Amino acid sequence: MKNNVIFLLFLVLLSCCKVKEAPLKNSGIKTTDFNKLSEQFLEFARDGKDTKGIQEQLATTTLKELSDALETDEQKFAFWINIYNAYIQVILKENPEFYNDRRDFFSKEQITIAGETVAFAKIEHGIIRKSQWELGLGYFRTWFPDKFERKLRVNKRDYRIHFALNCGAKDCPPVAIYTPKRIKEQLEKGTEIYLKRTSDYDASKNEVGVTSLFSWFRGDFGGKNGVKKILKEQGIIKDTKGVDLSYKNYDWTLELDNFIDL
Repeated sequence: MKNNVIFLLFLVLLSCCKVKEAPLKNSGIKTTDFNKLSEQFLEFARDGKDTKGIQEQLATTTLKELSDALETDEQKFAFWINIYNAYIQVILKENPEFYNDRRDFFSKEQITIAGETVAFAKIEHGIIRKSQWELGLGYFRTWFPDKFERKLRVNKRDYRIHFALNCGAKDCPPVAIYTPKRIKEQLEKGTEIYLKRTSDYDASKNEVGVTSLFSWFRGDFGGKNGVKKILKEQGIIKDTKGVDLSYKNYDWTLELDNFIDL
């Protein structure tokens, strides 16, 4: 009996002395602002600064950390456009000869993000265009995208990204540094600038010459009727009825350091 009483007293004392675990949110663990990091990456690429440290940070983060940080489409669009454009500058400045075989260059897995080595095509068509088949003209999605793509892709496509991504060619849109807070405004402004520079309306023929981007990704724009609607919204044509579209040849001449403030 005496031994039982002593044992019970021991259990009471032990429970009173039990240490409580601190909530994780108060543990002081720091998280990375990946949007700020992508902005810095593009700034460094523009200014000719060493980006190896940033590339290493992007490569060694985890998929969970990155996906948790990029919650909204605004964050995703800003991050991935900056990443795409920064790597174009960095890789092609170091190896301009890679551009001689553009098909191989864009499909080659050469960018490591969150432990996964991916191609420019994966970033553009899989993540930014939400799992679109590269050759599907914007009408067909990719079957069975992998976990990396599913976790990081945008929720809703936005045709304006075509006037933000710069693949290094002379006819590409200029490079801007995008932020989640201003991404909608920046995309709208970039679209306006690019389309007014590349579109030519001939009233005598009721025909408008436009960038080939409208043909290559026609489904993203809603087909020909969607393209005409966009051109009208931008004030390039007054009416969509009876207007013919002609697609201009794309100038693939390599031209880097084409930056703009939006």
